Parts: sequence; structure tokens; C-alpha cells
Amino acid sequence: MDPVLLVLAGISAFVIYRLISVMGTRTGHEQQHDMEAMQRAGADRGGDDARDADRNLEAQAAPKPVSTNARVLRDADPSFDESAFLDGARRAYEMIVEAFAAGDIRSIRPYLSESVFNAFKEAVSARDAAGQASDVKFVGVENAAIVQSDVDADAMNAVVAFTSNQVRVTRDRDGAVVDGDPNRIDLVKDRWTFSRKRTSRDPNWILVATGGSA
Repeated sequence: MDPVLLVLAGISAFVIYRLISVMGTRTGHEQQHDMEAMQRAGADRGGDDARDADRNLEAQAAPKPVSTNARVLRDADPSFDESAFLDGARRAYEMIVEAFAAGDIRSIRPYLSESVFNAFKEAVSARDAAGQASDVKFVGVENAAIVQSDVDADAMNAVVAFTSNQVRVTRDRDGAVVDGDPNRIDLVKDRWTFSRKRTSRDPNWILVATGGSA
């Protein structure tokens, strides 16, 4: 073989080897840049996570707003949540009205003060003695709002005005309608007073008074 061709072949092989070597590896400088970029990205993510955590803590620490009529309750208990309270009041209102209509006041005993329970018991006994039965169906509670509240040394009290749509019927022992109309939806307004002892660990409120809306 021509010696010149051998020299050229050797040079070509050396050049190809160097190209493959360079393309298959990364310099320490490049790796350093990559590591710095990753560290910066991690620091940015860490900063974002810290800011998100701070915002969450601020949101948890900030008390939810309350209406003017509920302000004394918030002053007495910084954790008082008016929206959650009214959601519970709506459920209690519907459950108590339906249980009273069915004469099942024992099931609602834990939610009533002694005076309200005794008043309900007497009313159910009088209704039974008259041979009458009451039926109530809720179409829905349109509105519930704290209209008055006060706090004393022993308890926190909230007067809630309810507006609801109900179908109410009272029948005699023969099933004849003596009051109400099974085909009519009545707009019913009530004012109920709920109370919770300030020193109690029980967060539940109980019904201490009932009455029609003013």
C-alpha cells in the first residue's frame, strides 16, 4: 500500500476518535453550570413553597368576617364562624320542626333546653289527646340570619330569624284536614334563640326559645 495513504488513514482515524470522544462527554464546566441551574430552580421552588405556606397560615389565622349582629359573639369567641353556625342552625331548624310534627321529641332532646323540651312534650301530649296528627314537609329554608345576639358571664346567645317554605297539615283521628292544606306551600317565619355555655368544651348550641318572627 502507498505509504502516503497509510499516513492519511492514520490521521483520519485519529480525527474520528477525537470527535467521538468530545461528543460523548461533558466538561466539568458544563456540569457545574447545570448544577447551578438546578440549585437556582430548587431555591425558586423552595421560595414559592415558603410563600404559599405563609399565605396559607395567614388565611387560617385571619378570622372570617361576621355581620354586625354577630359581632359580640366574635368578640367573646375569636373562633366563632357565623357561616358555619347558620348552616348548623338551618339543619337544626328543619330537623326539630319535622321531629316535633311527628311527635318524636326524644330524638331531638340533646338539642333542646329543658324548658323547650317540656313545652314541646306538653304540646305533643295535648295534640295526641285531641286525636290530631301533624305533618310537615319542608320545601326549603330560604333564609337564616342572626338578628340579635348577646353574651353574659355564662352563655353566648344568638337569635336567628328563619324564613322557610313548608307544607303543613293537621288531621283529626279520621284523617280529615282540620288545619293547613296539603296542596299549599306556606311561607313560614320564625325566630329561635340558640345558646352555648361559654365554659363548656361542647361546641354545640341548643335551642332555648322559639317564637314567630316579628
